[in-house]
Amino acid sequence: MEEERGGALAGGALAGGDARDAQAGGAHEEAARPRRALVLCSGGVDSTTLLARAVRDFGAENVVALSITYGQRHVREMDSARAVAQRYGVDQRTLDLGAIFADSNCSLLAHSTEGVPQASYAEQLAEADGPLVSTYVPFRNGLFLSSAASMALSLGCSALFYGAHHDDWAGDAYPDCSPAFVEAMRRAVEEGTGGELTLEAPYVTWSKADIVREGLALGVPYELTWSCYEGGDAPCGTCGTCIDRARAFAANHVPDPLIGR
Repeated sequence: MEEERGGALAGGALAGGDARDAQAGGAHEEAARPRRALVLCSGGVDSTTLLARAVRDFGAENVVALSITYGQRHVREMDSARAVAQRYGVDQRTLDLGAIFADSNCSLLAHSTEGVPQASYAEQLAEADGPLVSTYVPFRNGLFLSSAASMALSLGCSALFYGAHHDDWAGDAYPDCSPAFVEAMRRAVEEGTGGELTLEAPYVTWSKADIVREGLALGVPYELTWSCYEGGDAPCGTCGTCIDRARAFAANHVPDPLIGR
């Protein structure tokens, strides 16, 4: 009886040791597993620079680029997003959320009856009837981030990157780019995923000129990007985002590679 009890104890101790070894091995495997990141990529200056940063920090094999269509006026920016993802060798996913904005008359949408304003954001705000510019898509970035968080978690990513920056929220042109919005979404993402996913917006206090400066240092292929709200072969040069882009390159004393095409 004593022998049986001793054998059982020994077996239990061995089993406990095996369990501890298995747990230690699992923890080691978890620690060794590379971190993965999902980057919202529109094909523009900001998100392309952010993608370059993520590839530098995580490695191209651990980065996913998510590009979203939402019924915008043209597909030019999606063409750029595909070209950028191909250049960096990252996995690109696409998502169509156009149905959600079917009843919006935002001037960025293909079915809108309004034209894209040919003025800076400051000028647009000064002339606007309400607190928002006509190119504000209703809570677009909140929708994008929520969808991206679900996809990121499903793909085993631990970080979600968003390219909001100072020039987009200054004057409240786009409130869903502001530090307050980013912080609220960060808390929501972390709370809603049990801490499995973090939202990163490293450029939220940067100007577009700051972003271009980093991109130049990273060798970002800005010739592949697209910012203009209008489609076509060349930027219009007069919409709000074209004006911001031109100022950013000028501040860095380099020509915009899209100008003069």
